[in-house]
Amino acid sequence: MTVCVSLPANAGHDESELSSSYMSNGSQLVSASLASRDAIPCHPLGVKPSGNGLTAAWDLRTAIGTFNILPDEILLMLLEYLDSASLLNIGCTYCSHLFSDTLHRPFYCAHISLDPYVNKIPARNQITRLPNLSPEEFQQSWTDRPFILTEPVKQWPVFKDWSTEALLSKHGDTEFRAEAVDWPFKTYVDYMKNNEDESPLYLFDRNFISKMGLKVGQPDVEPDAAYWPPPCFGEDFFSVLGRDRPDSAWLIVGPERSGSTFHKDPNATSAWNAVIRGSKYWIMFPSSSTLPPPPGVYVSADQSEVTSPLSIAEWLLSFHAEARCTAGCIEGICGEGEILHVPSGWWHLVVNIEPSIAITQNFIPRSHLTAALDFLSNKADQVSGFRKDVDDPYSRFVERMKEAHPELLEQAMQDLEKAKEGKKRKWDEIVHGKADEAEDGEGGGFSFGFGDDGSDVEVP
Repeated sequence: MTVCVSLPANAGHDESELSSSYMSNGSQLVSASLASRDAIPCHPLGVKPSGNGLTAAWDLRTAIGTFNILPDEILLMLLEYLDSASLLNIGCTYCSHLFSDTLHRPFYCAHISLDPYVNKIPARNQITRLPNLSPEEFQQSWTDRPFILTEPVKQWPVFKDWSTEALLSKHGDTEFRAEAVDWPFKTYVDYMKNNEDESPLYLFDRNFISKMGLKVGQPDVEPDAAYWPPPCFGEDFFSVLGRDRPDSAWLIVGPERSGSTFHKDPNATSAWNAVIRGSKYWIMFPSSSTLPPPPGVYVSADQSEVTSPLSIAEWLLSFHAEARCTAGCIEGICGEGEILHVPSGWWHLVVNIEPSIAITQNFIPRSHLTAALDFLSNKADQVSGFRKDVDDPYSRFVERMKEAHPELLEQAMQDLEKAKEGKKRKWDEIVHGKADEAEDGEGGGFSFGFGDDGSDVEVP
């Protein structure tokens, strides 16, 4: 049997390739014409892109009667009300004459090659790579810039000892959080090796240190430490909260194509992400009151809600080319034994380009103390990671900072007050016109004063 399938028009193939013959070999359909170059296999249930329906003699959609008037997106919502047995039956139905981008696109996205998106990074976009940094160098020049350090992680015992097989041997029965589920590590590894999901489940566990019995700290203080933050990331003012601090460290494990869509790190923190095994592609954008979010990302006025494509692959297909040409775009690959710095407030998307193991940690350096105070104070509804019994994180943080670092707290509070005054001045100028012009009788009225004077505190 031979059926004709066309790939989506934006798949990056020539027009001559948009119609190809797929030949059945048992239940598996294999592309004959594209097998030699990043071929997208035929959908296992026979679903085809909607364009194929234009020349089809028959469309299976007519078999659903009155439901045919509903768009596919609504039909998928209705299917959510079916029980598991009914969904399994539908999921086993072969649909050789069903044409739907809604159903086919997730399958297509699950099989696109990542190579065109993560390679040939323009020189202007490349993340700076450095062997190491001292705390003084970091504080003076690098707290607001992404960079990759190539040496510190290679000194960690976990870099020498960890692999998927080693963790499986020692922690195979240990349960870790993989997004919405808690699985034994052996179950996750089995999933990791056999999934073909558009957005593979990402193991992202905040309690891994206690679960794995690890010791963490500088080796001169903790001789049996499994790892430690590089000295340039050692200053972290959330540490004054002790056991009341928000979640700060995570173990990250995932197959190729797993990762995180665009987001900013919580509570205006900065972060480092160390790759123990594998490699990760990063694309990043600075946060600014004068710059829009990354292409394809839409944010509510208070930045509490972020809307973007549902999967990394879908964003790459639709927006990567535009993003690569957008001002402020920074890209890079963090390889095995390397560590990447994510400054406070930066948008970032990350995807594993091969199966990976990583450790990440959030922190507050002194240059972003004001931003963290502003976030905790003015965006209380967006604060995350604290235990439920920490009912007023801002007040508790201020109290502990007053005890441990009173001078730094005073300076940060003064900077925060200046930022508020600057915002008020801007608003007054926009609404009423500049004060000095009004006094001279030459100004007043409405004026557009959207210039960025640097007084705004940029936080997520």
